[in-house]
Amino acid sequence: MDSSLSRPAGFGRERPASQFADAACDQYVDITYLQNAAAKGAVCLDGSPPAYHLFRGFGTGLNNWLVHLEGGGWCDDVSSCLARKNTNLGSSTAMEKQANFYNWNKVKIRYCDGSSFTGDVEEVDPSTNLHYRGHRVFMVVMEELRSRGMDRAENALLSGCSAGGLASMLHCDGVKCLADAGFFIDVMSIDGNRTIKSFYDGVVNLHGSARHLPPSCTSKMPPTRVAHGFFWAMQCFFPQYMAWRIQTPLFLLNPAYDSWQISNVLVPYTADPSGSWKSCKTDIKQCSPPQLDVLQRFRTYFLEAVGGLGSSSSRGMFINSCFVHCQSEDQRTWLWQDSPTLHSTQIGKAVGDWYYDRRGFQEVDCAYPCNPSCPKFYTYHPIIF
Repeated sequence: MDSSLSRPAGFGRERPASQFADAACDQYVDITYLQNAAAKGAVCLDGSPPAYHLFRGFGTGLNNWLVHLEGGGWCDDVSSCLARKNTNLGSSTAMEKQANFYNWNKVKIRYCDGSSFTGDVEEVDPSTNLHYRGHRVFMVVMEELRSRGMDRAENALLSGCSAGGLASMLHCDGVKCLADAGFFIDVMSIDGNRTIKSFYDGVVNLHGSARHLPPSCTSKMPPTRVAHGFFWAMQCFFPQYMAWRIQTPLFLLNPAYDSWQISNVLVPYTADPSGSWKSCKTDIKQCSPPQLDVLQRFRTYFLEAVGGLGSSSSRGMFINSCFVHCQSEDQRTWLWQDSPTLHSTQIGKAVGDWYYDRRGFQEVDCAYPCNPSCPKFYTYHPIIF
């Protein structure tokens, strides 16, 4: 944890993006900067232009598009936004220049706004030069991609991981969506505090996000504060309150024991100052019986929240019991000889069957430690599409 941040360990910080470039991969795709986006106010936190990677499809995939939204947590106040301002999560000038893709037209939209692409504040504080413009970034990149052929797409999928997975649901409109590890739930921390709700309230207010949260959700919320001082509209940042309203097909990929949520939502640093949960949060096999009981209750809350999505055939679901976070960006968890399975089906196969309407897939794993296909250890391997 950065000692300068007065927040739970891990908030706003995820796996370093440089691992995408550092790992071995079959091919590299140069980064594209949208230099003209500043005229529309669509800029990263530091005012630099947004960026993306595009690998052109070929053959039968020429008019098929996969648009993936990078993750990277959020910032909910000026200090946390300043902490990422000069990193790859706040500035396109700090992003590595290449990333790996294969097959379809593949787009990876880089994440540099700290709001899951929802922010829209016109004013810029001259003392910090922070720009809260995530929604404008999303819109201007979509406009650019349409001009580069996406307007002729025959097949399209909007996906995202973590904060990008949440963004894929927030922007899921008229296209099939895959949300990976983006179903963050409204649950109390072990100390009884509403840590994640307070954090999201800060994100929504700082970035002016309410106007760009799904109107199907916000239109049902009164413009007042609820108990504990939170705005009603902030509820719509939580998937459990807005995702069930999504009309287009949605596939939810999430572990029931999401390692990031357990470490930052259920047991944040502020709830465990003595560090008694440190080993458990690092490796679920190190959890004591009482700690496992807490994790099993978290799984129950998570499944109750997910259950609100309903059982429509347009919904896909792969909820396993692995202790991981983000499984679509890692080749070993997506589609590999030893990838995690549910009913003998790997994640990549389940998503493909759902996307092409070959068969539905709505499966929830049994409770930990029942699934032997979960990785014994977790080492990041960037996905090769």
